[in-house]
Amino acid sequence: MWQKDVAEYCRTCHRCQKANKSTGKRLGNMIKIQEPSRPWEIDHMDWVAGLPPGGERSYNACLVTVDRFSKTPIFLQCDEDDTAMDTALLIWNRVVRLSLCRSGNWAIYKFDCDCDT
Repeated sequence: MWQKDVAEYCRTCHRCQKANKSTGKRLGNMIKIQEPSRPWEIDHMDWVAGLPPGGERSYNACLVTVDRFSKTPIFLQCDEDDTAMDTALLIWNRVVRLSLCRSGNWAIYKFDCDCDT
């Protein structure tokens, strides 16, 4: 019983945790994120799911995309069970077309994912 109490105290004690060496996976090297030179050159996207149903089709999720240059957000209503094709069409029709028209950049749109956005 006493050993369990000591283990629990050490596991939850802030001072003990600060003194311990990290035993987890080592972090990678920090790299600088590229700075955009014009609007809609770099976008960040993330889903917000588990929302109460709303709208004409009872949407229950939202795809949020933010322009890194101007910090302009676009909120796109969607469903949690949308497929990759549904999401790609949503991004193409509502984000890429808008960003290409605004920026005047008609080159091929480059997608890059860091899996942390």
